[in-house]
Amino acid sequence: MGILDFLTGEFIDVIHWVDDTRDTMVWRFERQGHAIKYGAKLTVREGQAAVFVNEGQIADVFMPGLYQLETNNMPVLTTLQHWDHGFRSPFKAEVYFVNTTRFTDQKWGTQNPIIARDAELGPVRLRAFGTYVMRVADPAKFMKEIVGTDGEFTADEISAQIRNVIVQEFSRMIAGAKIPVLDMAANTEQLGQLVAKAIEPAIAAYGLNLPEFYIENISLPEEVEAMLDKRTSMGIVGDLNRFTQYSAAEALGAGNSAAGGAMGAAIGAGIGMGMGAQMAPGPWGAVPPAPPVEPVWHVAENGETKGPFSRATLARMAADGSFARATLVWTPGQDGWQAAGDITSLAQLFTMLPPPPPPAAPPAADKA
Repeated sequence: MGILDFLTGEFIDVIHWVDDTRDTMVWRFERQGHAIKYGAKLTVREGQAAVFVNEGQIADVFMPGLYQLETNNMPVLTTLQHWDHGFRSPFKAEVYFVNTTRFTDQKWGTQNPIIARDAELGPVRLRAFGTYVMRVADPAKFMKEIVGTDGEFTADEISAQIRNVIVQEFSRMIAGAKIPVLDMAANTEQLGQLVAKAIEPAIAAYGLNLPEFYIENISLPEEVEAMLDKRTSMGIVGDLNRFTQYSAAEALGAGNSAAGGAMGAAIGAGIGMGMGAQMAPGPWGAVPPAPPVEPVWHVAENGETKGPFSRATLARMAADGSFARATLVWTPGQDGWQAAGDITSLAQLFTMLPPPPPPAAPPAADKA
């Protein structure tokens, strides 16, 4: 090997990086002690940036393109080295390639519950999680603030710090947004935009930005969710009696536990006895029907509503003249106010009244 060939092998004349990973953010070009040849070619592909570091100080930054390294396109490095325009010798510098593409599907979540005050539920504990997309916006600042001299830097090494920033701002946004907990599921997009805007200055200080930020879920503790489910069930069944029947029906299906099986057996026995009594022959086996519920009546008088009155009370009022056929009455289930005389059950009260008394006889004339 001649001396020219030896010297040629000591100089680097092509600098480039082909990324074959999915999470590498920064990769240092390994020159292994070799100097970079003056006029060497630098290839920076789309989604990359090349950062030259000279003696620990960030010099030039190259965006995508093909470059021939000369003094005219390395102004900062030329100034640092005090090169004149006639410089032709090899030089030593560290070259870092920065991945400027988007790193998608980055996870974030609240490790501990967030305490929030809700107008309807009071103090509640919330958990949330989601995803975000990050990218390097300022390669030089990212190298200076985060990477340092790390020869290979991955997304996992910065994700924990970003997650802390997100959770801090998310907690502050939840406290100040005043959105009811039950309405948060419908406002995750609005909350996500507020959080992304709030964390933007802190993330920009690292030379990063978050083009996309998503809140996938905001949840309450399991015990609170169980109570909300029961409250919803009660709203569906309508009243307490029907809810009791609903709970009893659930107990019939709880055969996987001893208590549930015993309850189901007891309820089943009671139902069976009731059916047996209905089907048994003889007068003693028949179950009497429930007595009908007597309606109560409200009376409209001088623009005011009085009552409720039973039918017997209205009969006494009809007898003393304070209740007449033209009196307007209403009972639950009736379509508006009606005259008492137009209602069959009340019209009978007036037919049972005695006829008006005969007129008094005129006084006898005095006899002469």
